[in-house]
Amino acid sequence: MKIYQANIVPLNEQVIGTAAHGTALFTINGDTLTINIEMFDTPDNLQHWEHFHGFPDGKDAAIATSAQDVNHDGFVDLPETGAVSGTTMVPFNDAPHEMDIPNDAYPVADDHGYFAYTKVVPLAALDEKFKATFNDSELALDKRVIYIHGVTDDVALPATVAGAVGHYDAHVTLPIAVGKIVTL
Repeated sequence: MKIYQANIVPLNEQVIGTAAHGTALFTINGDTLTINIEMFDTPDNLQHWEHFHGFPDGKDAAIATSAQDVNHDGFVDLPETGAVSGTTMVPFNDAPHEMDIPNDAYPVADDHGYFAYTKVVPLAALDEKFKATFNDSELALDKRVIYIHGVTDDVALPATVAGAVGHYDAHVTLPIAVGKIVTL
């Protein structure tokens, strides 16, 4: 059995009005990966995309900070995280092993900004899809970071905030919390 954990800390809290935080636990046991994520103080009554990000070449990913706000608009948007965190890899939605990222199957925070997510994922199916998408890469959880995304539509985002994915705009993809995944 292998166990990984991430302490999830706020990102963009100074501009979104809440300091989202929580923990994530990843347990590989035999042919399954169990994912447990618990979040507090997220924008309430809102679906939150959550994923692990990383580099397909195996480079160690780091969490984004305000230093990644390269256009100095006061927001660290999804594209700005790429330099230190890599690309979006595996979603934590209703079927992580399908790696279908833009959809409406993510957890929804309650009216207090809390949500808990638990999913048992068939590791062989995830490995197969991951390798097909990222060539010969391995999951390498200890080289990845987790992001929680999403703010309400009433948060005023300047036109410089990027990150639209399909028909989802930057309100959906704006990072609100991040954590480095480490081996326990």
